[in-house]
Amino acid sequence: MQVYLPIAELSVNALLILGLGGLVGFLSGLFGVGGGFLMTPLLIFIGIPPAVAVGTQANQLVGASVSGVLAHWRRRNVDVRLGSIMLTGGVIGTVLGVWLFGLLQSLGHIDLVISLSYVFFLGTISSLMLWESVRAILRGRNPAASRSKLHRHNWLHGLPLKMRFPRSRLYISALLPAGIGFIGGILVAIMGIGGGFLLVPAMIYLLGMPTALVAGTSLFQIIFTTGIAAFMQASLNQTVDIVLALLLLVGGVVGAQFGTRAGTRLRGEQARALLALMVLAVAVKLAVDLIVRPEDLYTITLPAM
Repeated sequence: MQVYLPIAELSVNALLILGLGGLVGFLSGLFGVGGGFLMTPLLIFIGIPPAVAVGTQANQLVGASVSGVLAHWRRRNVDVRLGSIMLTGGVIGTVLGVWLFGLLQSLGHIDLVISLSYVFFLGTISSLMLWESVRAILRGRNPAASRSKLHRHNWLHGLPLKMRFPRSRLYISALLPAGIGFIGGILVAIMGIGGGFLLVPAMIYLLGMPTALVAGTSLFQIIFTTGIAAFMQASLNQTVDIVLALLLLVGGVVGAQFGTRAGTRLRGEQARALLALMVLAVAVKLAVDLIVRPEDLYTITLPAM
């Protein structure tokens, strides 16, 4: 069943888009990452313009994240206080990111910047996550090594404005979660992702949050940053395709419920290793597409009469 996307200006198979939304929603509930790190490249792969993929994906992430948060909320796996501090930085980063997106779009460089950003960020973060996950799995098999701490204090924990977060049993500087949220806000605007692939490892390894609370807390702040990004992308840059967003949203909300249930069957280090492998695969595919010579170097079209 073909449907026409007015902003993207092309026809796509509706069932394919629904399936992609369901897959991303499943990953959102499973890993607490929003799933945008996978959806935006997939939309680009099927021919959606990168700028439209980024703007529309932010809109879809709102629904998928709400569905995931509700499931985690019932399990009391959301630290609202820490998530609110992250959200403060996330709002500032999102506003700055949307402005930068519009500037790059006016200069004609946004498509290249989106692809390069995915290759760099996804490749770097996924490699680090995979390395740490493998080490954690090996430590689990060695009783002596497993007693070593996953989270170690460093100079970041000496920052001022310390706050207590009883739900996560943390006493850290509020600048840490705010800074993590700020970077996540920029990423949701430039790359169309919730930033979970960065937020999740940062919350585990920098903040020292319990793994059980990370997914729900990450999705909690992703709801608001993606909502702001979607509104600003639609009003300022006109890159949100509502038809595409609705199809992705329907599939995403359903998939998130199944993903949350499946997440309870995976150990923390196993989930992180699977996430790292998927993110790395997406980064490699984008890098190959940037290097390999396309079949059509250019296309000439005639204006409509």
